Amino acid sequence: MAGVTILKVKAEDDGIRLNRWFLKYYPGLPLARLQKLLRTKQIKVDGKRAEVSLKLLAGQEIRIPPMEDRPIEKSAAKVSDKDAEFVRSLVIYKDDNIIVLNKPSGLAVQGGTNTLHHVDGMLDALKFEKEDAPKLVHRIDKETSGVLVLARDRKNAEILTKAFRERDLNKTYLALVRGSPKKTQGEIKANLLKAGEKMKVDADGKKAITEYKVLDATGNKFALIEAKPMTGRTHQIRAHLEYLGVPIVGDDKYFGKGREKFAMLKDKLYLHAYKIDLSGIYRNLQITAKLPDYFIEALTTLGLNFKE
Repeated sequence: MAGVTILKVKAEDDGIRLNRWFLKYYPGLPLARLQKLLRTKQIKVDGKRAEVSLKLLAGQEIRIPPMEDRPIEKSAAKVSDKDAEFVRSLVIYKDDNIIVLNKPSGLAVQGGTNTLHHVDGMLDALKFEKEDAPKLVHRIDKETSGVLVLARDRKNAEILTKAFRERDLNKTYLALVRGSPKKTQGEIKANLLKAGEKMKVDADGKKAITEYKVLDATGNKFALIEAKPMTGRTHQIRAHLEYLGVPIVGDDKYFGKGREKFAMLKDKLYLHAYKIDLSGIYRNLQITAKLPDYFIEALTTLGLNFKE
């Protein structure tokens, strides 16, 4: 059993919740035990008491009390040939600095309770000519598809983590929504506050701004919306579009009183991280992730026009 240790949060873990950080590096530590260690202040973050839901920032220091388990760098499980082939098929851009995936809906970025299949667990298959696996520098929701950027070394991980945190990168999402906004473009300014597993609009919440534009609409029934988050709150676009009165099709959490299902559409969340502009870091680099087939089929079925 070792003594007290202090571990710094890595760039790739920026934004991860404290309980997920322990699940990643101390997978044998039960949640109840973790909660007790936090409650009794044996585990601290930057010298202060913390909650399991705390979102960590790169560079923060975590105090670890004497424990039987040693921290692990990664899962000892080898990536299967099937998973390796699968995750490599998602690569849409690769150079010496970064790898970009077009993540499908339904694939989690990181593991958690009852989530064993995730991008983080397959990174070893994306080493290619490098010695080390790429590193996560941001996340998108499990049910959201589209652009996911990976850094190929620590230097680029630090640069990108800082850029994502400080909103130096322009991201564009596409959303198929129920209904159509009264204004064809505008800015949604509505503070967001965590409420259980959701975010709710609340004056006491954190500042949140989303720019939107209607690309096409079928009267007031459905619309294709381009959304650009100016801030980086959890579920921001989903919560803001619900607040605007046009919830995203297929959204279980943010669809007013209850999500509608449409027989002519696949039962998916129709939110796609479509484009990211990395020009501020890597000269003239903008990356676009093709819409999933089910999304294209839905647009065709509904008579909505979109040219990639």
